[in-house]
Amino acid sequence: MNIIVNGGTRGIGKEVVLYLAKDINNQILVTGRNEKALKSLSSGFKNVHALPLDLSVFDKQAEMFEKAVSGHFRYVDILINMAGLLIAKEITKTTSTEARLMMETNFIGPSSVIRIVKPLMHEGSHIVNISSMGGFQGSSKYKGLSYYSATKAALACFSECLATEFMDSGVRVNCLALGSVQTEMFEEAFPGHKAPVNAKEMAEYICDFALRGQNYFNGKILPVASNNP
Repeated sequence: MNIIVNGGTRGIGKEVVLYLAKDINNQILVTGRNEKALKSLSSGFKNVHALPLDLSVFDKQAEMFEKAVSGHFRYVDILINMAGLLIAKEITKTTSTEARLMMETNFIGPSSVIRIVKPLMHEGSHIVNISSMGGFQGSSKYKGLSYYSATKAALACFSECLATEFMDSGVRVNCLALGSVQTEMFEEAFPGHKAPVNAKEMAEYICDFALRGQNYFNGKILPVASNNP
């Protein structure tokens, strides 16, 4: 399969790439801001190709991204939008620049990636957007995560809308709202808390869903959480 993992240099995204790369039939294009981490990740596999990409300034890199994707793939089977940025601050202490940075990284960037990749997708292709329980309606909310949660809620709603928009083409779109996972981002947001699931375990679930979930779901926001902090 031809797979794009958008945001795979650390945490769950990195584990997703490592899991998918075990199958030599998978050709994976992984993006990320950290060029050194990307190079290290891709160097261990013949079927993993790295593409430096900063979603916070995606418009400046959109043409480069489109050419790179077309150069690697004639078609795309799976797109997993893993990239995310969390700045944990109360709203009165968050600057407009920080708020925009989260919105660009967590929503505008991933949505722009979808816009460019969609023409290469076919009936049965699957777009999986990774959101958060913070952006899942009715879930517990936490101090300092208002902007972050709002950007993830936007991505979740966008997923529902795209499923309808892409229905005639047969491209499926789903969203996984993740709960507590022991990652660097989680530790930054909830110092001292211990999550019941690690990055590798969650990555295996995401990969399995990306490979087969389109057969059972479309336009769904699915909570993936055993608990919240």
